[in-house]
Amino acid sequence: MKPLRTLIISPNWIGDAVMAQPLLRLLRAAHPERPIDVLAPPAVSPVWRQVAEVDEVLETPFRHGALQLKQRWQFARLLRQRGYADAYVLPNTIKYALIPWLAGIPKRLGYKGESRHGLINLMHHDETPPRPMVAFYAALARPPVTVQGPGVRAALPRPRLVATPAQIAAVLARCGLDPAWPLVAMAPGAEFGGAKRWPAHHFAGLAQAVLARDPSTQIALLGSPKDQEACAAVAAALPADAAVFNLAGATSLAEAIALIARAAAVVANDSGLLHIASALNRPVLALYGPTDPDHAPPFSDLAASLSLRLDCAPCKQRECPLGHQDCMVKLTPELAWQHLRPMLDAG
Repeated sequence: MKPLRTLIISPNWIGDAVMAQPLLRLLRAAHPERPIDVLAPPAVSPVWRQVAEVDEVLETPFRHGALQLKQRWQFARLLRQRGYADAYVLPNTIKYALIPWLAGIPKRLGYKGESRHGLINLMHHDETPPRPMVAFYAALARPPVTVQGPGVRAALPRPRLVATPAQIAAVLARCGLDPAWPLVAMAPGAEFGGAKRWPAHHFAGLAQAVLARDPSTQIALLGSPKDQEACAAVAAALPADAAVFNLAGATSLAEAIALIARAAAVVANDSGLLHIASALNRPVLALYGPTDPDHAPPFSDLAASLSLRLDCAPCKQRECPLGHQDCMVKLTPELAWQHLRPMLDAG
């Protein structure tokens, strides 16, 4: 008889998926015999394929925002045949809680979310101010309790992704990067909104400091097609003879993961690529403005979280409500270099 399986229903954001990985490590430690499947949107599934604890990644066929009840029922029938003991529903919506309920999975765990009583039958409640995301997801591995204060947090495993030497070598060759030269990756984009983006000329100023230290350094500008304009602005401000590679929209997420795994350091806004770099244990310089650096910090052995912690921050707005974006504009390349240089020197 085949062992029963565990189903994880992934968050819809790359960074959140990375920060959910410690939950899987705790579940694997508790039930080493139980295979773990992850149900994830296509945009997020490459992250889960780099997680050692995942046995199989199942991609969601649903359109964003649509209920699609018939399609969810059909998909649930397929899941029923796979034999799950439990399901962990990480998104807080009713739509995703429907799937394991329709599939007849006996234990369905998650947070209260959109009043999902019945759909979630082992419900956790979190009445504290927002906890760090790793702790928030990892708590689902333990029996439900209502958390009403900060309490004592047990030591948690750090998020961890893996990339193979073959993956790294393949993407270096495809992108024309020299494996013998140092590589610094920069991620000027942020999916949530413009307020989270460090100005392009600041990225360029920091890149110039990197190149002045070692002109052989290759600068890889990473991001989605939406980040092409921001990355192009950084590249345009750098010397024409510098080894600058604007790869925004030119790599798959799996290839970006492999490139980050090769980087001597990564500089990023509060974004999915930041959390990927952290989970690959690369030296990380994380730039925070309208978001809370304590809510989703990097966990690398070498990491620095830069935030001016202005009175107006964290506002958590997509665009600066005051119109000046001082939280990012006044975070200077010189300040960033003070933290990045020791990381590069340590390498």
